[in-house]
Amino acid sequence: MCGRYASTTTDKELRSLFDAIDYVGAEPPPSYNVAPTQDVRIVLERSPRDRPTADPERRLRTAKWGLVPAWAKDPKIGSRLINARSESVTEKPSFRSAASKRRCILPADGYFEWQKDDNGRKIPYFLHGDDRVLAMAGLYELWPDPSKAADDPGRWLWTATVLTTRATDAAGHIHDRSPVILPESFWAHWLDPSITDADDVRAMVASIPEPHLHPYEVSTDVNNVENNRPDLIEPVRPGR
Repeated sequence: MCGRYASTTTDKELRSLFDAIDYVGAEPPPSYNVAPTQDVRIVLERSPRDRPTADPERRLRTAKWGLVPAWAKDPKIGSRLINARSESVTEKPSFRSAASKRRCILPADGYFEWQKDDNGRKIPYFLHGDDRVLAMAGLYELWPDPSKAADDPGRWLWTATVLTTRATDAAGHIHDRSPVILPESFWAHWLDPSITDADDVRAMVASIPEPHLHPYEVSTDVNNVENNRPDLIEPVRPGR
């Protein structure tokens, strides 16, 4: 699964890396301990709202982590939908519409997982790749707030979830699930809103190669979501 991650790359760097034309929403500050329901940056392709028939444009925008389906009666459901199992994402009612129409990328420096030691203590590990940014496959949704007018620009709540898969490689020694990590060659296909057929989406998910991640133990201070410091992603056992 993915319950916490770090994201410190600036909008300027992300726009260059993902070839995005601009961004929507205030730039979130660097975070070394991103937690569910917090604001995060996502990368998506979408036609401009005022030109719905125009070609999709790639942008960064802010969304809350925890997907709220458009049909949800209460946005609190988002706290339970921070992850989506890739094996069933085209079938589950909470995710299938977004899987076909609203795919995104959540950029991360790396993510945290916890492993129990022989004494039952949960030891945190930070997992990262060879590149500075991990492109975590995600979905996004727009939830209409019924308490606000149809023309209220603040009516729409943007939310996102991270896809997960069975963990292998180094990640599998720590947790049985891990985020779906997209290599750069998959970015354009994953974000392409013209790919809407469920079979095509399933085939794309199945073809994503396994990532090669590097885990190391970090401070238990990361267990507290109130802590947010650069040293949270530093190894407690340097050189190991």
